[in-house]
Amino acid sequence: MSETKKPGLIRRFFTGIWGMVTFVRGMLANIFFLLMLVVMFVVYGSYEPFTMPDKAALVVAPTGVVVDQRSFIDPLTRLVDPSALQSETPLRGLITTIKEASKDKRITMMVLRLDEMQAIGMSKTYELALEIQAFKAAGKKVVAYGNNFNQQTYMLASFADEIYVHPMGGVVLTGFAVYRNYFKDALDKLKVDFHVFRVGQFKSALEPILRNDMSEQAKEANNHWLQAIWQQYTSTVIANRDLPEQSIDHYINNIDQIMTTVSGNAALAALEYGLVDGIKTKDEMVRYLTEQVGEDEDGYYSRVDNRHYLNIVDFPFTPEVVDKNGIGIVVAEGMIIDGNEPPGVAAGESVATLLRKARRDDNIRAVVLRVSSGGGSAFASEVIREQVVALQQAGKPVVVSMGAMAASGGYWVAAGADEIWASPVTLTGSIGIYGAFPTVNRSLAEMGIYSDGVGTTRLAGAYAIDRPLNAVAAAAIQSGIEYGYSRFIQIVAEGRGMAIEDVEKLAQGRVWTGKDAFDAGLVDHLGGLSAAVESAAKLVNLENDYQVLWVEDEEWAQMSALDALLGNISARLMAKLPLLAQLQAGLPPLLSQPHLYNDPKHTYLHCAECVIH
Repeated sequence: MSETKKPGLIRRFFTGIWGMVTFVRGMLANIFFLLMLVVMFVVYGSYEPFTMPDKAALVVAPTGVVVDQRSFIDPLTRLVDPSALQSETPLRGLITTIKEASKDKRITMMVLRLDEMQAIGMSKTYELALEIQAFKAAGKKVVAYGNNFNQQTYMLASFADEIYVHPMGGVVLTGFAVYRNYFKDALDKLKVDFHVFRVGQFKSALEPILRNDMSEQAKEANNHWLQAIWQQYTSTVIANRDLPEQSIDHYINNIDQIMTTVSGNAALAALEYGLVDGIKTKDEMVRYLTEQVGEDEDGYYSRVDNRHYLNIVDFPFTPEVVDKNGIGIVVAEGMIIDGNEPPGVAAGESVATLLRKARRDDNIRAVVLRVSSGGGSAFASEVIREQVVALQQAGKPVVVSMGAMAASGGYWVAAGADEIWASPVTLTGSIGIYGAFPTVNRSLAEMGIYSDGVGTTRLAGAYAIDRPLNAVAAAAIQSGIEYGYSRFIQIVAEGRGMAIEDVEKLAQGRVWTGKDAFDAGLVDHLGGLSAAVESAAKLVNLENDYQVLWVEDEEWAQMSALDALLGNISARLMAKLPLLAQLQAGLPPLLSQPHLYNDPKHTYLHCAECVIH
């Protein structure tokens, strides 16, 4: 009989360690689960479900950044840090809320509270404004009140019937600008060499590492679209507030003199120039709104906030009844990077998977691809575009709806769609490509560190950053960049039905507004997401008989559905245990995000200049 050999001491030691790790991991998971149950019991022990008043104002108070798709937040962060969930507000939730409220007889007015909204962008403002105007068309008043209005919040507020500001507040308008930091001298001092490869006269994404200032070509291109967007902004505000022509520019350019005449009272300055209708303290505003909608049991004006109301009209756990007349919506928001990632970035494989899912879903007849991206990885952009083509080959039209921007890689993805819709203020185009490769051999030499050795070919070790980039590698990279550019031109020409030479005139990395892109033939129609969905339905002869289906990864969709629950838990928990809010410190904003630059060939279709300050 053979005798089983006893495991060795080392093997038994590591087996024991692994068993201990497994035990601890399981124990921690169970503890966390029990903690969740305790927290829910503490928070909801005395919870009374929200009761919708018979007459109320809808308070629309977006928090953080208004986005097309909420970024993924891990469950522990959601629970412990209530501000994490409030850092983003989905646009579609706001639209659904206002659309339903406009038909709800219990909702008699809307109050816009925009103090906690950090950013929305003009394209999303226009889309939300359409619903606000429909709300007003239903005979319901819209009032905006703020402690202080900045440029973004004021434009949205301008669509209200009345605007009021706090006595210590005001309206801060500055105009639009593009300013960037330039690092050439700093890199020279550090002896870091950036080897840059690009095509396009206006492709200025890499200027900060090549220059100490903005080139004249970049200034010309940026000034063109900045002026166009600013004109759109001022004309909208002037029309909404019935102000004299050029009044906004006059107010900004002479603000020093204006503030002197009102003894530094910014709220009074805004009132005298017609930017607001009145100045009210918070108590005065509550009394005014109470006169409009009545008083609740707490002595406040009768109201329901947009989150509570959305949970009432669109409860996230209600199963959706799906028929075969669906228009699928796929969101590609954020920088385009290679691989699979949760929502928040437009990862090539992740977006491609959603498009593939839409193609295989018999309930979906056409797809609207919502692109809100300044581009990124050339490879990942092509991965997404290939699935757009596959959808079309399967007989499912693809309509692109452009958000705030769909430039460079974002336009690469969109160019071949059956239709392209954009807002007049969308930033698009930027048809160009670049690559960059740093070497630090001179920096290391300053410290007495050198690289030397042998290789089997002229390219062996050529891409090590501690060695100079040799001429063979540089020439090969430049050839690849030029091919990528010609491929971009070809994709646009074929997708838009244009001649190569006509695309060349619009390319060179130049950025265009949606209105200019429409005039030039790069965009088919001007309008928002709703208009794009309606058009997609018409392409498959559905007209008004269709259902909108958001195509999402099931795992992330389930996490998003928990937002309503966890948002309430975290807010209530922090009210009871405020010290927990200090358990997680936030990191300062990163100056760069190198992990997003993961293209396998290090070639990028990215509009880095498409940022307005």
